[in-house]
Amino acid sequence: MKTVVGAILSLFFSLSQLYGQSATIEGVVRDKTDQAPLEFATVALHRTTDSTLANGAVTDAKGRFSFTKLNAGRYYLLVTFLGYQKQIVSDITLTTDGLINVGVISLPASPGLLQEIQVSGQKAAVYHQLDKQVYNVRQFQSAVGGTALDVLKNLPSVTVDGQDGIRVRGASGFLVLLNGKPVQGDATVLLSQLPANGIENIEILTTPSARYDADGRAGIINITTRTGLDEGVTLIVNAQGGLPSLNDFDNQERPQRYGSDATLNIKKRKWDISLGASYYQNDLAGRRVGDVNTTLGNRFTSFPSDGERSTQKQAYSGRATVSYNPTKRDALQLGLYHGARTDYRRADITYNNTTIDRTTGQLIGRTTYYNANLVKKQGTFSLGNLDYTHQFSDQSTISVSGLYEKDQLSGFTRNLNLRNSESNDTLQYTLNTNERPLTGYRLKADYARNLGKGKLEVGYQYRYFSDQGAFLYLQKDRPGQPLTSFPDFSGTVLVKNMIQSVYGQYAATVNPRLSYTAGLRYEYATRDLRIEGPTVSRFPLTLRNLFPSANLLYKFNTQWQLKAGYSRRVQRTTSLELNPLPEREHSETLEQGDPNLLPEFVSLAEAGVIYSGKKSSVFATLYYQGIQNVVNRVNSVYADTILNRIYTNAGNARRIGLEVGLDLKPVRWWKLYTGANLYDYRIEGSLFNNTVRVNNSSLVYSVNVNSSFQLAPSWTLQTTLNYLSLRATAQGEDSRFFSPNASVKKGFWGGRLSAILQWQNISMGWLASNEQRISTWGRDFYTTTNYIYEKDVIMLSLTYQLNQRGKKLKFAESEFGEKEF
Repeated sequence: MKTVVGAILSLFFSLSQLYGQSATIEGVVRDKTDQAPLEFATVALHRTTDSTLANGAVTDAKGRFSFTKLNAGRYYLLVTFLGYQKQIVSDITLTTDGLINVGVISLPASPGLLQEIQVSGQKAAVYHQLDKQVYNVRQFQSAVGGTALDVLKNLPSVTVDGQDGIRVRGASGFLVLLNGKPVQGDATVLLSQLPANGIENIEILTTPSARYDADGRAGIINITTRTGLDEGVTLIVNAQGGLPSLNDFDNQERPQRYGSDATLNIKKRKWDISLGASYYQNDLAGRRVGDVNTTLGNRFTSFPSDGERSTQKQAYSGRATVSYNPTKRDALQLGLYHGARTDYRRADITYNNTTIDRTTGQLIGRTTYYNANLVKKQGTFSLGNLDYTHQFSDQSTISVSGLYEKDQLSGFTRNLNLRNSESNDTLQYTLNTNERPLTGYRLKADYARNLGKGKLEVGYQYRYFSDQGAFLYLQKDRPGQPLTSFPDFSGTVLVKNMIQSVYGQYAATVNPRLSYTAGLRYEYATRDLRIEGPTVSRFPLTLRNLFPSANLLYKFNTQWQLKAGYSRRVQRTTSLELNPLPEREHSETLEQGDPNLLPEFVSLAEAGVIYSGKKSSVFATLYYQGIQNVVNRVNSVYADTILNRIYTNAGNARRIGLEVGLDLKPVRWWKLYTGANLYDYRIEGSLFNNTVRVNNSSLVYSVNVNSSFQLAPSWTLQTTLNYLSLRATAQGEDSRFFSPNASVKKGFWGGRLSAILQWQNISMGWLASNEQRISTWGRDFYTTTNYIYEKDVIMLSLTYQLNQRGKKLKFAESEFGEKEF
């Protein structure tokens, strides 16, 4: 490994000194409407004498391009990008060793798109780049005042189920980037804290290139924050409140929904300072109806249940970013973040247990009891990061960055079995507690330079993460007894992960029609798991893997494009999935992990076509996902009224699917964006030391429809529908889930102030929206639970913006702790 790292570091410095001064052309490509940089725009350099192609390039994430080692002469530039009008920069005369900076090249939107922007202030809902799909958040009015999670529900390849489980093309688990910076947080936790009002775009990378971390079985979601002024002050303030619940299911507490967030950006000359703060409380009423039966010998036990299942969520955060550019070629950035989150999940359930003799049919016993179940999860997250970038005279760049994070997670699960909801007569009391200090850091270096008709990138990264958890299992079976510790179910779990990686990638534009990227990433990873209880056990794991990637984009003409891509990914295990110490999650469930769990390895491949017309755009993509070591949470019988739920490698799986999207504006006052995803899923393998075979499949589809109506210049009505069909799991199935929503927006003061009234999870008393049934079964058990979440939620949001254009706000986010939360 040291040899490989040494070779990469040597390459950094040898490449920077390989070529001397030469004739150079450089510049930046931006969107003419909002001056946002356009990544992967095609820049072709032609000789003026005969119009032959001298060189080609694609712009980077900041819209920059450059051509080096050019001969003296006269040239012109042709700049193209899908959805925009081409631009020509002519009369470029180069002298030997000369440098010409053409400055900013602003691309106007295509006529159809430009008309749309002028009439309604809207941009296209989606546009495509070489390795990603980019979605404009401002088109999804129903998400205003919400979070990034609310935006994702509208994207064609994304589904969000009743428990906020996020899937991209049917697969859960993906890497999250904030302005291109890895944050490795659990998707649900991280995205539910990012205010939608502060987001400009969401990018979906379904076949990421080698320069990105290999984490995430479903690919990468990159969030870019909203822009402010190039020079001056930008302020965005949002406030949101919920009306009283129309149906709170007679839960113990009435839901409270309110929050606020603010972002301040100050930019002057070489300094750029960004400050952000947010607070929210988002409660949700709910009900749970379930049925479980088990078979042990001649005993058949059935225990249907019914009762409350509600959630309370509170969070606050403060962020600061300071950027300083001492010279035109140097950039420093310091980021600080501190936040806290507390979640409660209440499940107060009445059980009716009946046991019969299977051979005689005689009743053995019957009992009714009340289970008061409360789960608390709490976390504080503190971190800092420092980044430095230098651009050499030959336009090559080197970037180094470091991040340190310190978190504290804690919580409990309390199970109290009583004779009934009004009784204090304890039948059984179980208490699980945990304390988990987390430490993590990341060191990274990247080098990039123009080479031939493209750009070469190489890099090295070191990551370390430790989680030292103390877990206690306490129980008492009769009133008056003290809580007694179960030593076999209590102990300390120490997890240490170390990952070193190197990569190389080359991106080039062969001609104005064809561009591609190809790369390879190597990772050396170790995982050390130590369990300290009555005995001490260690479970070391060492992995060495290659992660190749390739992407291709071919332009037939200004309207039609072809895309193809391949990427190998890894879904790493969390500490929760590895922890073998059982936790009494419910009265009916004992949950634990598997210390021998292997990470999933996934191969992603796709090919698709894109059409962009004056009033519409359409894309269709065929894709394949091959998954090795699928991790599933499966059940077995622990006792007649308790199921043992465990994380395990259930075998291998594959998905073959088709994703389509339509962005249409047939008339000036109506805009329709629709996305759909259809895939065939199959899983095969075995469970419990090959005693149970796994062979399940299903055809799954999802549809997201977003329709906007311009009622008047300052009035907009938007309706959305998110639908997910039934899908198979290793031991059963999850039912369909759908959620209709509507919102009305009114603008004031030239758009600086806006008010939005939202109607979420529309039911009107007869639609079975916002509920989902989850079922699993085996040879000796069957369980099904219908989760019914709050419907007909009414929210009011107010947004005020002082200045509306400018700079991306790049905030630090939790790198390690959010994932484990």
